[in-house]
Amino acid sequence: MSSAAEQEAVRRNGTATGRREAVPGPAVWPGAPTPLGARFRVGPDGVAGTNFALWAGGAEAVELCLFDEDGTERRLVLTELTHEIRHGFVPGVRPGRRYGYRVHGRWDPWTGARWNPAKLLLDPYARAVDGSFTLPPEVYGHVRDWPQQHVADTVRDERDSAPYVPKGVVVHDDDDWADDRRPKTPWADSVIYELHVRGFTRLHPGVPEELRGTYAGLAHPAAVGHLLRLGVTAVELLPVHQFAHEDHLLRRGLHNYWGYNSIGYFAPHAGYSASGTAGQQVGEFKRMVRALHDAGIEVILDVVYNHTAEAGELGPMLSLRGIDNRGYYRLQSDARRYADYTGCGNTLHVVRPQVLRLITDSLRYWVTEMGVDGFRFDLAAALARSLHDVDMLSPFLAVIAQDPVLRRVKLIAEPWDVGNGGYQVGAFPPLWTEWNDRYRDAVRDFWRGALPDVRDLGYRLTGSSDLYAWGGRRPYASVNFVTAHDGFTLRDLVSYEQKHNEANGEGNRDGTSDNRAWNCGAEGESEDTGINALRRRQLRNLLATLLLSTGVPMLVAGDEMGRTQGGNNNAYCQDNEIGWLDWSLLEQPRWRELTELTARLLRLRHTHPVLRRRAFFSGLPQAADGLRDLAWFTPQGTEMTEADWYAPAATVGLYLSGRDIPGLDARGEPVTDDSFLAILHAGHRPAGFRLPGAPWARGYELVLDTSREDQAAAPGTAHPADRTLTVPARSVQLLRVTG
Repeated sequence: MSSAAEQEAVRRNGTATGRREAVPGPAVWPGAPTPLGARFRVGPDGVAGTNFALWAGGAEAVELCLFDEDGTERRLVLTELTHEIRHGFVPGVRPGRRYGYRVHGRWDPWTGARWNPAKLLLDPYARAVDGSFTLPPEVYGHVRDWPQQHVADTVRDERDSAPYVPKGVVVHDDDDWADDRRPKTPWADSVIYELHVRGFTRLHPGVPEELRGTYAGLAHPAAVGHLLRLGVTAVELLPVHQFAHEDHLLRRGLHNYWGYNSIGYFAPHAGYSASGTAGQQVGEFKRMVRALHDAGIEVILDVVYNHTAEAGELGPMLSLRGIDNRGYYRLQSDARRYADYTGCGNTLHVVRPQVLRLITDSLRYWVTEMGVDGFRFDLAAALARSLHDVDMLSPFLAVIAQDPVLRRVKLIAEPWDVGNGGYQVGAFPPLWTEWNDRYRDAVRDFWRGALPDVRDLGYRLTGSSDLYAWGGRRPYASVNFVTAHDGFTLRDLVSYEQKHNEANGEGNRDGTSDNRAWNCGAEGESEDTGINALRRRQLRNLLATLLLSTGVPMLVAGDEMGRTQGGNNNAYCQDNEIGWLDWSLLEQPRWRELTELTARLLRLRHTHPVLRRRAFFSGLPQAADGLRDLAWFTPQGTEMTEADWYAPAATVGLYLSGRDIPGLDARGEPVTDDSFLAILHAGHRPAGFRLPGAPWARGYELVLDTSREDQAAAPGTAHPADRTLTVPARSVQLLRVTG
């Protein structure tokens, strides 16, 4: 027997009320409960149509809403119910058709039940989304402007949201990727370049204007050519899942630029499509991936599965909240409220099978059908929580570890969230790499003269064995970075000490105040040639340190050319010149030289396996002569003692032996390389450094000198061992052992 909600839905389907309202729909056949989402296929008797399947565990009835080109809405009740999945096959529904759902059930916010069939809901499995989220009052499940705001979320809003919300689009799956060649770059050889699809090409003069800011723009040879000239091996794209803009930004005339506000985990964000939003964005994204793969560049997605754009109890009703609020979100003991480990109002309840399925189905889709090579998980600790605490044996991590598709791609954790016990750097299990913020902090502090001693720096430069040398993990478990999208750009890091986020409209309260920055003597842009020269030297120091360190380096797009955000360290809502790359910087010799230095450092890293080791250093003698794979030296040319590690120091020497690299190459042969001495001097005056003699070397050749403005190095300059080298103030000297 059908429920009362189903009977009411059937009754309303029999009344034609015109455009944007319910009219009789086509026949609906039983269809199948899998796969979830909308799948165009050939049904019984060779009839083409689309199978629709939606998990709606606690719902009383589900209406499929099909939209004609003129906006007419046709409603069909999905009466078939299998394992909490409502499903049906609709003959004649072809790719390009827009659709959504209305889900019936109880309205009882005090117990977490928030069903409201007046609200058109986006299919969580929609593969394309057409339209934008504008967030008028009609898209809220509750009466947003209720006079008593403290109970507003308990009063159901009966207005129809369909005219105001985007719709899912039926997409034809017609690509098997048979001709695609994934680069499959080993972790140890990887160099990650974090970029924003729109911001990277929005001002690029070599990209046709109609393609700028789009997937097609990133695929253009002018954009790909820059990546190739730099020598990066992977792009890490800021979120490209369909996302929505927050109401507080829309009211200030701003938009969510970064995209950490997902609402469609299968759909490429329509705003980045040059070819259309009725499914064309899917093909355009795939062509972008192919173009990058053809250039030998992997594609890693920054994904946000910890929360959605529906925010807290006062947020809009766009998808999951209206399908089954209690089934998708973590609720507090007061079920009106959401558990918030993300700072964004809600947290997905990953322990529940249907939520875990949504996430893993999405991940597999992006790998197998969209061609991507890996993922960086925003606030990954929130996904690793069991009932409350972070648990490295959680269902999410267990499922990923055994999944035959996902365990083979690159997995990067942002290993923290905002809840209690959420900081988990070094704790994620094998298979995972991690953003290493301890690397960021140590390197920033050293070059601004704020390290109390050099113990932490020693670990960070050599792969952070104190964090990752367990469970068979390797140095490439550490993704080393000095800057990221969240925070100062590299140029701003040496130009500002305080954040300047006034353009965000939040009274400069947003963004971190812990910048660990040094402005070199003046806040912001300066006309002082000495200050500007020092800033450029510091940029060279930071880049050299990052790209010579053991681990996987991550660069942020534009840092190699001196990009600035004017001191804004939280440009999440700046879809303008603040957030976009300024390619005109490459017309200025001083910034073009910085780009050339970055490319030279990456070539050096690619050429020398000692700079991208696959195993941690032992620090032990490897032969009878006492030479070790790693040694640390004081400016006096003596090896550092225990006391030296606990003392303040502005100068350290790091010896990397290429004779003792563990492991074999692909042919089973020993791996050997040159040996190097790197001297990092953060002092404000030149300093002497006695070059170590036997058994370390008989001589040295200068490879890199970051004190030089006109050229980044003076290659070939010879220096005998046991002599004192004058190291310029605030510089990195890299010397190759010659004997």
